[in-house]
Amino acid sequence: MVGGVKGFDERRFRISSGCGVVGVIDREGRPFSGELVVSSLCVLSERGNGLGSGFAGYGIYPDLKDCFCFHVMYYGTEVKELLEGYLREHFEMVFFEPIPTKEVKGLGPLPLLWRYFLKCKEDQGSEEEEILRHVMFINRRFRKACVFSSGKNMGVFKGVGEPEAIAEFYRIPDYQGYIWIGHTRFPTNTPGWWGGAHPFNVLDLAVVHNGELSSYGTNRRYLESWGYQCTLLTDTEVIAYLFDLLYRKHKLDLDLVVKVLSPPFWFQIQEAENGEKELLRSLRIIYGGALLNGPFSVIVASSNWIVGLNDRMKLRPLVAAKSGDFLYLASEEAAIRAICPTPEEVWRPGAFEPVIGRVKDGQT
Repeated sequence: MVGGVKGFDERRFRISSGCGVVGVIDREGRPFSGELVVSSLCVLSERGNGLGSGFAGYGIYPDLKDCFCFHVMYYGTEVKELLEGYLREHFEMVFFEPIPTKEVKGLGPLPLLWRYFLKCKEDQGSEEEEILRHVMFINRRFRKACVFSSGKNMGVFKGVGEPEAIAEFYRIPDYQGYIWIGHTRFPTNTPGWWGGAHPFNVLDLAVVHNGELSSYGTNRRYLESWGYQCTLLTDTEVIAYLFDLLYRKHKLDLDLVVKVLSPPFWFQIQEAENGEKELLRSLRIIYGGALLNGPFSVIVASSNWIVGLNDRMKLRPLVAAKSGDFLYLASEEAAIRAICPTPEEVWRPGAFEPVIGRVKDGQT
């Protein structure tokens, strides 16, 4: 039983080039309603098949912005009691409640959905490393629970359903954020389940992805050597962890992270100028296990930036546009024009042309 429909065989409805992605940032860091990204994503509904949709917003919890917020889905009350005991043991639990939702016809079966605003205890080391360690442990050991959002002043909202239904269910228009990303899913090799919908998150990083990674096995083994555990049954999970490893842990600039994940081919590296050639060659040697192979377009967001990225041959669509302080990213231009009818500039970034939008001065 998938998405609450008996006898539905999702294998008959898979299109490898499906999925739709959108992203919006106000580079001044001013919050705007999630209704904007919902309106954009709904234009791309035909790129999905109802087996997953989701959103991530930044700046949505200003009153508790110093707390890490865990969004958790449970498949049973017993595991909820166990996990809440675990959280109380390891964190200061500032506030917790069910994630506000609205009854939507056709969605189901539904997991229990709760959010927990947490602070690390003083005797713990790096907050980010502690949060990462606990999220990895929970998602590996608590088999009927899943932490699907774990950042500060941000949140992921996702599930099995069409974009309109998931947005209404989570009441997305009620939230105000300065960065939003969204996804409608067309699963290719993995099941449609609530935890497998996009965005995927670790700390304040969130990822939406159109395509599939033939390098998933290599990427997964590489990440496991750095302590990450992939438990959510989809290739997109590795993209979130690779960004966390390269950007947060190894402190690479975004431009270098992109060169690691989607580098030129070897013959193109050989044709580069000497300084650039040595840089690209070194990155390929050092971070070979992080290279993403296969057709993809990806939007990655963090608390201060958003990035749009294509595979090395531009096998999946990605369009960008600017209007004032707003930067828009989407699988199709129509999704942008639905919320910005007359952008100042529209372009289709090439294979080696990442689109990066930053909140000005890093202020939010």
